[in-house]
Amino acid sequence: MPRSVGLALAVLASLGLLPFACAYRARYTPGPQPRVHLVLDMDNQPRFEAQQANPLFADGRAMRPWPEGTVPRGRLAGDERVFRGRDGGGWVETIPIPVDESLMRRGRERYEIFCSPCHGLAGHGDGIVARRAERLQEGSWVPPASFHQDLVRARPDGHLFNAITNGIRTMPAYGSQIPERDRWAIVAYVRALQRSQRASLEDVPAELRAKIR
Repeated sequence: MPRSVGLALAVLASLGLLPFACAYRARYTPGPQPRVHLVLDMDNQPRFEAQQANPLFADGRAMRPWPEGTVPRGRLAGDERVFRGRDGGGWVETIPIPVDESLMRRGRERYEIFCSPCHGLAGHGDGIVARRAERLQEGSWVPPASFHQDLVRARPDGHLFNAITNGIRTMPAYGSQIPERDRWAIVAYVRALQRSQRASLEDVPAELRAKIR
């Protein structure tokens, strides 16, 4: 066989493998576009992202609101002081469940997970997300409130519970992510943070005051 014919056959054979190599690369290499699917089975279905528009519905939203009157599966809301933070027409002034060391520890843990990214570990509104947003200077960021402002300190415990549950200003609602008891635990820990920033000598146990002096 002439050498040129053999070389031509080798080139043709290499070109014949090229479509398979491209298909393999598209199927198994990570990238911003979906992988090539010859069969559109159930692992690659059309869907809407969160907050995306959908012209199918009259309000144009893909995310559908809960039907009115629905309740969480497995339980019904009981005492509105515990489940809503309300007492008749107003907010409850104090936490309506027992506050002990276990609840405070739980509150600190949940606070550091859900709240500290914006409000900061000490509650001054200087969390890592807030600092990042201030550096970007995009103009649409609303700084998180400091828990040590007189306005926030004066709010009833039920008001803070409701802010966690349903959101306030640009803060989103966390009611679907944090159970009621954990929300009250966060409120208890926020109160502890507030007290820590305005502590007096009388807050220290008597047997330890001499060491501070």
